[in-house]
Amino acid sequence: MKKTVLTSLVLVTVGILFGAILVSNFSGGVDLSFARSGSEVKLGGPTPVTVQSTGLKAISDNFVAVAKAVTPSVVAITVTTSGKKTEKSMPHDFFHFFGPDFKSQEPQPEQGMGSGVIITADGYIATNNHVVDDADKDGIEVVMHDKLRYKAKLIGTDPSTDLAVIKIDAKDLPAAALGNSDNVQVGEWALAIGNPLGLTSTVTAGIISAKGRSINIIRDNNYSIEDFIQTDAAINPGNSGGALVNLSGELIGINTAIATTNARYQGYGFAVPVNILKTVAADLIKEGKVRRGYIGVLIGAVDQTMANALGMKEAKGVLVQSTVKGGAGEAAGLKEGDVILSVDGKEVNAGNELQSYIATHHPGDRVMLKIFRDGSVVEKPITLKARDEEKTVVAASEPRKEEEENSVESPRVMKFDNLGLSVRSMTPDERKELEVDRGVIVTDVKPYGEAFNRAIGKNMVIVEADRKQVNSPSELKKVVDGRKPGDSLLLRIRSERGTSFVAVQIPK
Repeated sequence: MKKTVLTSLVLVTVGILFGAILVSNFSGGVDLSFARSGSEVKLGGPTPVTVQSTGLKAISDNFVAVAKAVTPSVVAITVTTSGKKTEKSMPHDFFHFFGPDFKSQEPQPEQGMGSGVIITADGYIATNNHVVDDADKDGIEVVMHDKLRYKAKLIGTDPSTDLAVIKIDAKDLPAAALGNSDNVQVGEWALAIGNPLGLTSTVTAGIISAKGRSINIIRDNNYSIEDFIQTDAAINPGNSGGALVNLSGELIGINTAIATTNARYQGYGFAVPVNILKTVAADLIKEGKVRRGYIGVLIGAVDQTMANALGMKEAKGVLVQSTVKGGAGEAAGLKEGDVILSVDGKEVNAGNELQSYIATHHPGDRVMLKIFRDGSVVEKPITLKARDEEKTVVAASEPRKEEEENSVESPRVMKFDNLGLSVRSMTPDERKELEVDRGVIVTDVKPYGEAFNRAIGKNMVIVEADRKQVNSPSELKKVVDGRKPGDSLLLRIRSERGTSFVAVQIPK
């Protein structure tokens, strides 16, 4: 009997300690003013909930307190549209925008429901671009938590982040508190609040399951910015534009998309971080459009094979594939093959991390890049430029000399079994058609070989190997033969999508 009682006391004590540890990790409020100093636009309201007590009951009470505090800040948005973008509202792939949930396939008036978050007391509301971008004139209606209805005006949209701002004529509204998405941690609790499937003011709970997700759902040429917060809080069509909040009741993201095979909740949703929203919303409110600064580079990932090929000890940073003519990067002396390690002291190890940080800056802002180049680390200050100043990608290389043009090797195929590909020389007509001045064309790629696994495909052109120009298969062979098994080899590839670096490893 004593043993049973003692065991029960131990279990109760462990449970209390576990609850205390959980709650002790919940963060409090942050500075609520807009990120830019000197801005006259103030977004958000005071932090509504302060976590004080501990234990499992306290966690439940905290959920209740957050739901009561934040739900009035989340609105239902009804959108009437002519139906021109039915397919865009629900793309047929694994990742989906969700809401408004249009069904008809024929061009005709349609109506769907999304969500929005009040971000100022005088009626500015944040939502998703895909919720409102095709709305008819006077086709946006907002329903408040207390059932009051308002016609809304579209203030502006930002397709690159899938954010938008609308405005209703009202005062003293309960603006949501804006948190700091940089402080969000994987594993912490989060609540999603919105209007899924026509069920207004729905609250669901889950955790932050990942950060910095890029799911290739926003299609805005090369300028889309995806740095999603991933959560397993249940969200469905109609949640789009709604709130993702922490246990202090602070907005940390705008719910935007889901991973699903049936256009319904299957486990994971994605939210635009609130720090991106702060900049976008302030610009849209002040000017009706976003003034976003750009470095003017095309970028790629750095894995261990690429790092080895570049002479780096660790796989980190973001690779500069090419610069944009007239862009900020070119003006500051960035070169193709540079690796951006950090911006303003903030490490960047993925393209979307770099993009999302730069997206919070305006043209004319100055940032400091730390660059890896040819075995050394240097710092380069860059003054960002506007997007419309950056039109043309700089050519991959200088033209060949005239004598090189006159010595064209007759087309013949050479196999590189260790890399799993075959190449041949190019004819003058092929060089002209593919807009390259040198290189060898890939004629075959072995399935699941090294080249295949590194996304090298048939009809791509290898123009450089280890920074050396390649004019014939024999020149490529000379470079490859100079490498040992296990070494990484840096190739410069020309394809339909442009010119980029690709690293391959010589199999052991």
